[in-house]
Amino acid sequence: MPINILYATSARATGGRDGHAATLDGAVDVNLAVPKEMGGNGGGVNPEQLFATGYAACFLGALKFVASQGGPATVPADATVTSTVGIGLRPEGGFGLEIALAINLPGVPREQAEALVAKAHEVCPYSNATRNNIDVQLTIV
Repeated sequence: MPINILYATSARATGGRDGHAATLDGAVDVNLAVPKEMGGNGGGVNPEQLFATGYAACFLGALKFVASQGGPATVPADATVTSTVGIGLRPEGGFGLEIALAINLPGVPREQAEALVAKAHEVCPYSNATRNNIDVQLTIV
């Protein structure tokens, strides 16, 4: 059953990891570069940085959504989500990602924070896209 699309966007990349990417509406426009750690020259943005940025913002949005639906706690204004995305070689061949989210909910009691994070992980589109494919480590800091 298809989802009810509320918003869609398109982006185009040229040159691969050493190239350029932009959304077709011009809102995002970045030069891409292979990180030095992967044998490149660095000096530009890479897909893992874009993924980490998107996941952090999306997960914080999911926390706020859950809270707005009567979740176990409100999300403080100074809440943060730090997303760490690693890329490496898989034992089976090819490349894979590893993801860790560090969620900071100042002033929220631990039990409520855990419940809020668990519910957000169920509704976040990035979490749903990675579920059963990439292990996402969730840590409340």
